[in-house]
Amino acid sequence: FTGRLPMDLAELTAKAASAVTAGGDFTKKVKFDFGDIGKLFIDGAAGNVDNSDSEADATVKVDWEDFQKLAAGQMDPTMAFMQGKLKVLGDMSVAMQLQGLMSKFS
Repeated sequence: FTGRLPMDLAELTAKAASAVTAGGDFTKKVKFDFGDIGKLFIDGAAGNVDNSDSEADATVKVDWEDFQKLAAGQMDPTMAFMQGKLKVLGDMSVAMQLQGLMSKFS
């Protein structure tokens, strides 16, 4: 933990946009739903990242604070899922591919 304030959605969106490129390893559409904070939509095939509520292969519902911990490697995604802190709607295999991508967000 760097001791700085956690990033906000705009900063996360910018980091995700620089991590996702068209023709990259991640080719699915995934949406993170942070509740009141907002959404992060990633279209891996197109290399697009925005905050829309677009149709996705998988939607990951997670608390903003828990997402910060996941992105920083302070929380295990499998444990978070088992404890109900992280819910996946849609294609579970897409969610499994996110770990490598999320490591580029922090």
